[in-house]
Amino acid sequence: QPISNTLFGRAAERMGLHPFPMPSANVTREYENPYGAKLHPCTYCGFCERFGCGYFAKADPIICVYDRIKEHENFEIRFESQVLRIEKSADGQTATGALYLGPDGREYFQPADTICMNAYALWNVHLMLVSGLGKPYDPETRTGVVGRNYAYQTIASVDAFFDDSVVTNPFMGAGALGVVVDDYNGDNFDHSDLGFVGGGYIACKQYHGRPISYQPVPDGTPRWGAEWKRAVRENYGHHGDLVVHGSSMSTPENFLDLDPTWTDAYGRPLLRMTFNFPDNDRRMSDYVMNRAVEIAENMEHVQSVTSSNLAAQGSNYDIVPYQTTHNTGGAVIGTDPSTSVVNRYGQMWDHHNVFVFGACLFPQNLGYNPTGPLMGLAYWTLEHMKNDYLPNPRPLMDA
Repeated sequence: QPISNTLFGRAAERMGLHPFPMPSANVTREYENPYGAKLHPCTYCGFCERFGCGYFAKADPIICVYDRIKEHENFEIRFESQVLRIEKSADGQTATGALYLGPDGREYFQPADTICMNAYALWNVHLMLVSGLGKPYDPETRTGVVGRNYAYQTIASVDAFFDDSVVTNPFMGAGALGVVVDDYNGDNFDHSDLGFVGGGYIACKQYHGRPISYQPVPDGTPRWGAEWKRAVRENYGHHGDLVVHGSSMSTPENFLDLDPTWTDAYGRPLLRMTFNFPDNDRRMSDYVMNRAVEIAENMEHVQSVTSSNLAAQGSNYDIVPYQTTHNTGGAVIGTDPSTSVVNRYGQMWDHHNVFVFGACLFPQNLGYNPTGPLMGLAYWTLEHMKNDYLPNPRPLMDA
């Protein structure tokens, strides 16, 4: 593992914390999955945290699933197509299929007995809203459910700058290469006098070192000019990158709805996001970030440490600096139709033949990326679809 990760782990252990390797979808040796897809050992090229892997060293559906099922008799994928809306039956109780735009620019209707909504979290919500699926959330009356409980992630960062004896080679990296401390995540620590709930993990990571996007410099460095260039040159190879990935608590004021003015290329209202960091999350992020600063200051050969909390008190959410793409909520799972879009089986309360997947189901966001729980929920929903719903289509829970 990179030397910055090693020094982070050592410092955390000396402080009584419990560091461990960051879980990853990259493989370190050749592997064949149950479908027969083969993955190759990662070459640590430093590209895959933003891009697919041309060497087949990172698990993704195209490599691990699609190539195995594309010739199956009951599978078809239609490329260069855009689903415009889901159509409903005359009584509005079920969906009848999907209207989509094909690669020839013509609209087509695909009838369906059962529909699975598998888009990205935000786009599932958008498709529900433009299709009239479920009751939209109204922030004034706090009634309705589609768009409710939008949550984000709360990110802070810490930069450790080492002396010349530590060479970090940041251009060598992988999509999730790092060492993690989980002692300040969720309920792993005492919140009694802290004034917030939630938490986050602290990781020292080495994902990439591409020179256009990776230019770490200490505090006080000019933002341009000869001094800035010198600082980039001198610090590029002597830098440790720490991140705090914090939870996000949903509030009535943070929600998704349809924009009253702007439309997309297909004439549909754009999805509008109303969001700012809740005070709870600001306090949480500041607290965990300061714990990360303490670890960084205890790392060997560190000369200086800087920190940045994107949810700092007095600041507003800004979409410009990249923070995270793990948006959650908007179509949450639950047992009460007045507060959730789908029941505990991922089935829409209002349209029993529509099943929903993805992070839009989450009522909050944890201090972790949601991949693991999402896969668990997908298996759970598919199990009940296959064994309970398809033999006898109906609502699986009473509203």
